[in-house]
Amino acid sequence: MTQKLFNIKQNRHFRSVLRNNLTEPEKILWQRIRSKQLGVKFRRQHGIGKYIVDFYCPEKKLVIELDGDSHYNHDTQAYDRKRDDFMRSQGLQVIRFTNQDIMKKLDAVLEVIHQSIQTPK
Repeated sequence: MTQKLFNIKQNRHFRSVLRNNLTEPEKILWQRIRSKQLGVKFRRQHGIGKYIVDFYCPEKKLVIELDGDSHYNHDTQAYDRKRDDFMRSQGLQVIRFTNQDIMKKLDAVLEVIHQSIQTPK
């Protein structure tokens, strides 16, 4: 029996809590990528394995992660590398942005996302 990869039942409540408590940068980005505004569907706070990613586009196998201040210490960076390695081992592309990128350079962020969507894998 293969193990379920997406949205495992044990994380359902936590995913819901995260969706209902988005950070301000997550809210801003979500308003610009939701409802197929970039031509593809994104999901927010999507479970992949034991992890919950900020945004996921199943059609393009694209994970978008937003990093706040807590991501700037050694332990968290090591954890993020482990998560990213897992995502890549599942054939997923991961792109990361800082909260400051969203707040100050949103158009550049959207361009990177758009380019990632357009690039054939």
